[in-house]
Amino acid sequence: MRRNLMYLVSTTTAAIALVACSGMTSSPPQSKMSFFVTSANPGKGADFGGLAGADRYCQSLAASAGAGGRSWRAYLSNTAMAGTPAVDARDRIGKGPWFNAKGEQVASSVEDLHGPSNKLTKQTALTQKGEMISGSGDPVNLHDILTGSTADGRAISDGKDNTCGNWTKSGEGSAIVGHHDRTGLDQTAPAKSWNASHPTRGCGMDALKSTGGGGLLYCFAQN
Repeated sequence: MRRNLMYLVSTTTAAIALVACSGMTSSPPQSKMSFFVTSANPGKGADFGGLAGADRYCQSLAASAGAGGRSWRAYLSNTAMAGTPAVDARDRIGKGPWFNAKGEQVASSVEDLHGPSNKLTKQTALTQKGEMISGSGDPVNLHDILTGSTADGRAISDGKDNTCGNWTKSGEGSAIVGHHDRTGLDQTAPAKSWNASHPTRGCGMDALKSTGGGGLLYCFAQN
């Protein structure tokens, strides 16, 4: 009887330990990713509900990839309008460094990100899933990434709509985009800017697609 009781206690203890270990390993570790390009557009073209809505979208995609413990911001500038001051994309994203989903560093600091030696390319500008985005020369070109910014990451003050109404329009308007693959439709031409290549033809999905885009964003964690 005593031997049976000892065996029961032993097996019960082992089972509890096994369950505890399983619980500790069931959730993947927090991702070290601190930069990604959104894998898709939420459905309204350049209308994200303003900067706050774009930030929430970045945060939700980061959370889906196990990196929701950080504060994520969309790399977008706002134009000064109707008494509202301009917002520079470079001031929203923290200080760096930033790493993609595979742990590759794309920039060490804000200055490096906006300098000639950053590591942003088609091969490193990956989605939150660690996937490469198609670009110039691929069957579907999605290299236009919405920024509304100058090459040094600041809002544009030329009196034009460069941000699709500060990211609230999905019809008429325009926004500045960069090329994540650093190339143009003519791949023999000089490299394009990752954040300031050209304006879009409109703010809806069809207009964004017409110049080689899909309404995608750069997302950065405020490290």
